[in-house]
Amino acid sequence: MQSVDFFTPVVDDPYRFGQIAAANALSDIFTVGARPLTAMNLVSFPVNCLDPEILVKILQGGAERIHAAGAVVAGGHSIEDDEPKYGLSVTGIVDPAQMVTTCGCQPGDLLYLTKPLGTGLLTTALKGEILSETDITEAIEGMITLNKAAAEAMLMTGVSACTDITGFGLIGHASEMAEASRVDLKISLQRLPVYPQALDMAEMGLVPAGSHRNREFYGPRLVGADNCDPLLLDLLSDAQTSGGLLIAVAAEKAEILEQQLVERHVPVSCIGEVVAAGSGQLLLDS
Repeated sequence: MQSVDFFTPVVDDPYRFGQIAAANALSDIFTVGARPLTAMNLVSFPVNCLDPEILVKILQGGAERIHAAGAVVAGGHSIEDDEPKYGLSVTGIVDPAQMVTTCGCQPGDLLYLTKPLGTGLLTTALKGEILSETDITEAIEGMITLNKAAAEAMLMTGVSACTDITGFGLIGHASEMAEASRVDLKISLQRLPVYPQALDMAEMGLVPAGSHRNREFYGPRLVGADNCDPLLLDLLSDAQTSGGLLIAVAAEKAEILEQQLVERHVPVSCIGEVVAAGSGQLLLDS
């Protein structure tokens, strides 16, 4: 299996940016239950404007996450550009018979999310200098955290389906999993885990452009949005960076999954259930 992802800095610290970008790129491999083998660096950098030591720290941060994932750096490619960008092309291996996809949700499955939401709101506030990196330490650590442990828990349990929550937000990735599985999902908005201060930033209107696009595109798939807190809808639509896994698991296996997650120090948040065969709608419970 192969995957690729890269983006511009979401934090000021170059080492942390490297870690976050690498963790994000590796996530697609873990989402399907694969094991990453090699990673190639993808870099653009304004060599005439920024200290090359910044690039060194970005690559060091990325290498740390690659090694933590059990993979090795196999090279890469760089170009000169006006703005720094960094990410990875990752190759992994998985037994096709054990591969977890977005297509297996079954009515009665419970839905678990393994990281809080709100990174889009918080990094927007960081860029606007409303918050500092110290203020959003918990979110930064969350973005740095690999989905490796969550994937191991998922494989030990035997789950129905999985996707990771990134740029399309929970609203987008959950909708696509529901559509692929030909089911409808019921989401409890009050159960959504959220990083500290994220809802405060939503109340201030610091909603990133990508989140607005998510809400506009996937909004027609929502049922019950008119009766929901607008701030929670902003959270539902929030474009995530290096978000957690959304896992569908049979109800009789839910306790096993929770135990496996707890043993690996992964947050446990049951946020809803698969309610019926359907067309990919999200039924919102406020």
